[in-house]
Amino acid sequence: MVIVTDVFQKFKDHDGNFRQGLCEDVKGLLSLYEASHLAFDGENILDEAKVFTTKHLKGIKGNIDTTLMQQIKHALELPFHHRMLRLEARWYIQAYSERRDANHLLLELAKLDFNMVQSKLQRELQQMSRWWEDIGLTNKLSFARDRLMECFFWTVGMAFEPQFSSCRKGLTKVTALITTIDDVYDVYGSLDELELFTAAVERWDTNVVETLPDYMKLCFLALYNTVNEMAYDALKQHGVNIIPYLTRAWADLCKAFLVEAKWCFNKETPTFEAYLDNAWRSVSGAVILVHAYFLMTKTITKEALDSLQAYHSLLECSSIIFRLTNDLGTSKAELERGESANSILCYMKENGVSEQVARKHTSNLIDETWKKMNKDRVIDSPFEKSFVETTINLARISQCTYQHGDGHGSPDSQAKNRVLSVIIEPIPLMEKQKLFHVSEEV
Repeated sequence: MVIVTDVFQKFKDHDGNFRQGLCEDVKGLLSLYEASHLAFDGENILDEAKVFTTKHLKGIKGNIDTTLMQQIKHALELPFHHRMLRLEARWYIQAYSERRDANHLLLELAKLDFNMVQSKLQRELQQMSRWWEDIGLTNKLSFARDRLMECFFWTVGMAFEPQFSSCRKGLTKVTALITTIDDVYDVYGSLDELELFTAAVERWDTNVVETLPDYMKLCFLALYNTVNEMAYDALKQHGVNIIPYLTRAWADLCKAFLVEAKWCFNKETPTFEAYLDNAWRSVSGAVILVHAYFLMTKTITKEALDSLQAYHSLLECSSIIFRLTNDLGTSKAELERGESANSILCYMKENGVSEQVARKHTSNLIDETWKKMNKDRVIDSPFEKSFVETTINLARISQCTYQHGDGHGSPDSQAKNRVLSVIIEPIPLMEKQKLFHVSEEV
């Protein structure tokens, strides 16, 4: 959606301020608030609209419809544009069912649609569970996190539509391997071993396996075989050898992991700029999206391939949001563990400010990055629309996962409930007899 900002001038008074009378239309105020999150960089009127609507929505008191009040609280917590689509669909179905004017036939169709897609997701999860068990990394690597469910949930956040089943399954493999390899760099490997593993991924040659310790041999061969299998499928379908693009992305990820490992080993805190320049790569968004492109795109073009190689702004911006939301959600635990590099700590040390100020700066940077993504979303792109939306959805699932803490690394009850509501627990349907009476009334 493109917002033509000139239309908002009519909401202002002669002094250039938003008219106070707008507050009398609460639904309109909420719509203006949501629209303000679609702003591009430099669209000051939408920035003003966000400040105005946020202030007045937070100040609403008195007699107001409970359903509308629920929507306001939900939007102020996180706007619709930043929310995981499938989780939002579940929330809205529940909210709509509580309205007095709800169309119950339409509501039942929405429930059926949700449950049918959920059933497909459950079958995919079963297939991925068998793959993960067969690959055997969790049995051999006791230090690694077993986060297959969270990895699958992440892919649902990126592309939930039934036609992207192969994409979800491929990305589940990718994210599960990323999680394991991240633990190799973060918690287990020595610096010498990590340099060997990074070199092995750069060379992408099974002859280097013998130079690795046993646990790394498992990781490298699991990665090598999985990625090459995906490349083989792409060659069959599209006639394009994608191995150079996939392996380059993995090598860049491992090199970024290695930089962070050296910071940790040397107890070095980089500047905020140096940290973020490496961290948007180390967060793995680019690797995930490069794979997503080949898993979902119908027609591979040279222009798109060149843009992937250059890490197009869509990949970089969604990765920055991924990284910064991750840091906001995990920084407290990391500070307690004494880790030396995350965006909060780097900004605090470089500028001599409090954690609260650093967190506010990070939140503002997330907002500014969303503006860049909003523009990239609508301008001419070398990518198909489905992939463009997937890059946006990566930012959305990041906001969802780290909104209340580390929903991937240390999932709490909220994180588990999100998984249950989207993948496991179907929405109860109306009894047939009641539905029959409703249809007669309609």
